[in-house]
Amino acid sequence: MKRRAEVKRKTKETDIEVRVTIEGTGAARARTGVGFLDHMLHSLATHSLIDVTVDAKGDLVHHVVEDVATALGRAVGQALGDRTGIRRFGDAMVPMDDALALAAVDLVKRPYSVVDLRLERVMVEDAPREDLEHFFGSLAQALEATVHVKVLEGSNDHHKFEAAVKAFALALREAASPDPRRAGSKAPPSSKGSM
Repeated sequence: MKRRAEVKRKTKETDIEVRVTIEGTGAARARTGVGFLDHMLHSLATHSLIDVTVDAKGDLVHHVVEDVATALGRAVGQALGDRTGIRRFGDAMVPMDDALALAAVDLVKRPYSVVDLRLERVMVEDAPREDLEHFFGSLAQALEATVHVKVLEGSNDHHKFEAAVKAFALALREAASPDPRRAGSKAPPSSKGSM
């Protein structure tokens, strides 16, 4: 059975629809009106192997980036269900030319994020740096996950952010993967007995 979810988020500022399939092939369609965000959503899908469809309209780039992250986090969280039988933890390190990024994910249902992207320019392509930095925090909050993303090296902001997205995608893929040793277990992967 494939884990799927669809989330619609409509406010006075944005109108967003997100669909995800955890057991996907990495297929993506992103139409947000923010070219760099579309590119990053394609990269996220490709490397997490989660099929992602995002249709978004909004008044400001900030609202679109923030609400896409929120809707995407909710969709992945809903698709994961009660999170029993998963690995729960994932981590990855990704080089991309001059950039090197590290990401770690815990799908524990406790939202927390530490993000250090070392972005220097005010804009990365057509997206403001502060909105991109906010993206991971909004995603972690809505996903109810602990997320650490750090850029360790790099001089090109495009490469730094893309390496961070790829590292996060790989870490999420690992964390969301079924744990064969927990197959059939109704208990969550937690010593507390609850996520």
